[in-house]
Amino acid sequence: MLASYKKSLRAAFIAFFCLALGVHASAQSVGNSGSINGTVVDPTGAVVAKATVEIRNPVSGFDRATTTDASGKFEFTNIPFNPYHLVVTAEGFAATVQDVEPRSAVPVSVAVKLKVSGSTTQVTVEAEGGDLIENDPTFHTDVDKNLFDKLPLESQSSSLSNLVTLATPGISADSNGLFHGLGEHAEASFSVDGQPITDQQSKIFSNQIPLDSIQSMEVIAGAPPAEYGDKTSVVINVTTRSGQGVTTPHGSFTASYGSFGTSTGAFDLSYGGQNWGNFISVSGLNSGRFLDPPEFVVLHDKGNEENVFDRVDYQISSADSIHLNFGYTRSWFQTPNTFDSQNATPWNGVVVANGGLDPNGNVVGPADQRSQIKTFNIAPSWTRLLSSTAVFTLGAFVRRDQFNYYPSGNPFADLGPINLQRESIGQNRKLTNAGLRSDLSYVKGIHNIKIGAVYEQTFLDEQDRLGIVDPTFLPSLTDANGAPCYNATTHQAIDSPCSDLFPYDLTQPGGGSLYTFNGHTDVKELSLYVRDNITKGNWSLNLGLRGDFYNGLVTHKEIEPRLGVAYNVKKTNTVLRVSYARLLETPFNENLVLSSTGCANAVLNPLLGCTVPGVTPFNPGFRNEFHAGIQQAFGRYLVFSGEYIWKYTHNGYDFSILGNTPITFPVEWERAKIPGYAGRVSVPNYHGFSALAVFSSVAARFFTPQIGGAGAVPSVALAGGSTPFRIDHDEKFNLTTHLQYQLWKLGPWFGFNWRYDSGLVAGQTPCYGGNCAQTTVDSTGAPAVALTDSFGVPLTADQEFESGLFCGSQHATPTVALPNPCPLSQYGSTLLNVPKPNTENDDKNPPRIAARSLFDVSIGHDNLFRGDKYKVSLQLTAINITNKYALYNFLSTFSGTHYVTPRALTAEIGFHF
Repeated sequence: MLASYKKSLRAAFIAFFCLALGVHASAQSVGNSGSINGTVVDPTGAVVAKATVEIRNPVSGFDRATTTDASGKFEFTNIPFNPYHLVVTAEGFAATVQDVEPRSAVPVSVAVKLKVSGSTTQVTVEAEGGDLIENDPTFHTDVDKNLFDKLPLESQSSSLSNLVTLATPGISADSNGLFHGLGEHAEASFSVDGQPITDQQSKIFSNQIPLDSIQSMEVIAGAPPAEYGDKTSVVINVTTRSGQGVTTPHGSFTASYGSFGTSTGAFDLSYGGQNWGNFISVSGLNSGRFLDPPEFVVLHDKGNEENVFDRVDYQISSADSIHLNFGYTRSWFQTPNTFDSQNATPWNGVVVANGGLDPNGNVVGPADQRSQIKTFNIAPSWTRLLSSTAVFTLGAFVRRDQFNYYPSGNPFADLGPINLQRESIGQNRKLTNAGLRSDLSYVKGIHNIKIGAVYEQTFLDEQDRLGIVDPTFLPSLTDANGAPCYNATTHQAIDSPCSDLFPYDLTQPGGGSLYTFNGHTDVKELSLYVRDNITKGNWSLNLGLRGDFYNGLVTHKEIEPRLGVAYNVKKTNTVLRVSYARLLETPFNENLVLSSTGCANAVLNPLLGCTVPGVTPFNPGFRNEFHAGIQQAFGRYLVFSGEYIWKYTHNGYDFSILGNTPITFPVEWERAKIPGYAGRVSVPNYHGFSALAVFSSVAARFFTPQIGGAGAVPSVALAGGSTPFRIDHDEKFNLTTHLQYQLWKLGPWFGFNWRYDSGLVAGQTPCYGGNCAQTTVDSTGAPAVALTDSFGVPLTADQEFESGLFCGSQHATPTVALPNPCPLSQYGSTLLNVPKPNTENDDKNPPRIAARSLFDVSIGHDNLFRGDKYKVSLQLTAINITNKYALYNFLSTFSGTHYVTPRALTAEIGFHF
């Protein structure tokens, strides 16, 4: 069947090519951006040269200007889809203002006729209430480079994810650049100049596109239009920077240094002509705190990153243009150590101290696990203007991530507490995504139609090497007959799984060898879609239909209608909107083969925590998603946009973590229900002051049983509770407020962030009563809390310290544990929200990370010496200025333990030309 789909797709491409060969017209932009062109004339019809033309959007902050040529013509390319004010001024003429709204790759042409003025005039265009709203059925946020250049960002190694978290609603913050969009993990996709990227982009999976290569960003949190598929809880539509039309080269050199020995260096250059352009950026980062560690202090956390990005644009003819994006990034980083793994006694005290030596007489030393990720991407595309109303685009792309994870030189240094890591693990994983995309855009009258197809193949290669380093692991197991795994005297394995694991138990006399798992699959997917945006009077409709045909380890096809309606109440500057989307949710590709087939492997089954033998394949899920929202302008300087969301998913996905490593694998639950709300408040520039506030509340309710992937048993199942349970990206409320002030037009500027998080679910928190697995009594028979995880494994002293546990006046330290069990009347935590006795419920009242407020500030000057051609900038940034001691998560089945960034200071200097 898939072969017939391929034939149909080839036929469609051929038809498109034939259609494209016949017509000529004017220039155009890449598929996810528009262009505006026109001619400026005087009252007699004579052209006006050297007139200044400016376009701007008061909400996103986009602002660009150009001048007319000798023929009175002007052009803006690479413009994000948004409404804009277009202002034309010229000496001796009155200023002219009009609104333009590019919504597709079809160029918007405007004719401007100036009126004669008695004297030279200046114009300042003030936004009216109606200019602050968009009559669009899809809830989204637009962020331009003018904003994120001044936004204090916590993580320089995952700055794009950090920007999405801080500047857009519906996002819960997590560690290592991860974020949860509208209650789901890793269900975000990127569209970079039209190229779809649906694999994870956090810094422990892949290398992100560098932030300095981005011109603007649209984040869609509403029901996605038909051109978007796969991971669609949040769609990040990225428009990169272009050098086309930059006839005088512009660029910058920047360098910074800050806390934890963090240093950066970057160079970018834009140059070109009217028919061609090139933008290139090169940057590097070195830091002593590359990842968010499981301790507030920095232990074994160095990393570095190098980026190259290049975009080439070339106008072949008046109708044809080609574009090429190229990127390469390499990152290397250490896995942060806990106090347990940094100050390890032999085997972390599992066996009697042996003078710091392993069974072979070698010094164990601290854990030294490391990773390297290499990412390259190349994406050429061809755009042809068929007529003044139609544009055809054909693109190709190849993207590859190679993830290498290296264990410690001495494998016994990798042994952690029993609830973390009992194996030494290495991995070489490759993900290669290649495909073709094509679309035809047609704008006529009230219709804005887009028809497209995307074909992708994702080649997955997984190689894992592991050996058992816990001497208690095999003796704690039983064979198929229920007998102990091996004879303690003869050390002979008796039956499966003992006999399967014995050769790879490195602790046995004489040692063992590493087990190697090799997995491979080729995931194919064909997507076809049609979408029509209809604008009629005050009404705006988004009608779409998408078909996805997935062929991986399993096959699935889904027909997905999309519908959105918006109505503009112009009298009150109000937009009301509702939307619906049917969506296909495809399995995660990272370690897909391992998680799907590992439980059928006699060696991997017990190591992955599988509850059943056999293959556990992932069936693609499907979701019904409903949205209702409102956008309201209050005067000229305040606009609110809010949305209520209901999402019902069959076959919901998440990840489980493999030991104390950045290696994770997907898991699948029967279904999920996710209601919530999100909103944004914007204050456009008012005498140099602007503000942005984004907030959300999402309930992420997942239902057992687990139906796909390796072991990831939630605490509710272990305690004998009933479903549903709140997964660890459920958060009651979060809020980010960004305030910015520019002193004078060319003076210094100030930026301030306040991020409030009420706390993610922390399922491993010891508690008492309800669904808790740690309910017990002390030696006197009084109620007490057993300081264990949900599996009944005692927490180490360091884990108690990490979670801020105390028992009466005694607080845990990294080396001194609390009395266990702890009397209920004396038990508590400074970093976790522990449910009151007998109130814990995995759905209604789960344990959570304690609420936190983080404050960041930046101060800068973009032109210290008031130069014209050459400018020097200076920026000072302080992250977590109060040095708040707080967690992202604790012993999460799906994330592990991580702390927020301690106070970090950075100074950056730049030279711009």
